[in-house]
Amino acid sequence: MTARPAYKRILLKLSGEAAMGDQGFGIDPETVARVAQEVAGVRAGGHEVCLVIGGGNIFRGVAGAAKGMDRATADYMGMLATIMNALAMQDALESRGVDTRVQSAIPMAAVCEPYIRRRAVRHLEKGRVVIFAAGTGSPYFTTDTGAALRAAEMRCDALLKGTSVDGVYDSDPKTNPAARRYDRIGYDRVLNDDLKVMDSAAVALCRDNGIPIIVFNIREAGNLARVLRGEGIATVVGA
Repeated sequence: MTARPAYKRILLKLSGEAAMGDQGFGIDPETVARVAQEVAGVRAGGHEVCLVIGGGNIFRGVAGAAKGMDRATADYMGMLATIMNALAMQDALESRGVDTRVQSAIPMAAVCEPYIRRRAVRHLEKGRVVIFAAGTGSPYFTTDTGAALRAAEMRCDALLKGTSVDGVYDSDPKTNPAARRYDRIGYDRVLNDDLKVMDSAAVALCRDNGIPIIVFNIREAGNLARVLRGEGIATVVGA
């Protein structure tokens, strides 16, 4: 018999910047294709996979609000950006033979399904990858919080956050060469020390529902599969 993956059902959270590669803006098809190939690989390995992708490569609501826009309007614009990223990832996955559904918290029937929890669960059970777009559908919530919420609703075994660093550090490793990486760290330590793993609402939601957060470097090819095998470098945020 094939061994059951340690994390059977996972939610992969990617920043919008993960879709733009080395560009300064927008969607880089080659980068999206590489990530899609990794997702396809772990799906073939027996994992049930859902995704949340931010929209910061196109528009960031907080930045718009900082420049004088109404915060709610700016956040809705950011949600629309996540739908563009979700459709790009769907196209890349389906070109690799992976059945994929995009579900949006903002109804947009011409291009994707509305978010319906029971339907999303059924898609996962049928082996489809589900991409959740438009965050929670409400302003003032980040896509991190949206990812934690969907992970709880889907009863995921883990939330994997793909970033540009290989885990959680006690300070910014990009500016402090002596920064120390944690292999494991508690939810409360992350919140109390304000370690910026995800926003505090997302971390608290994962803590309250017992969902481990695994932070790893998505820019390193093949790292998603290695981390799921317990071989890659990552930080596990847990109880």
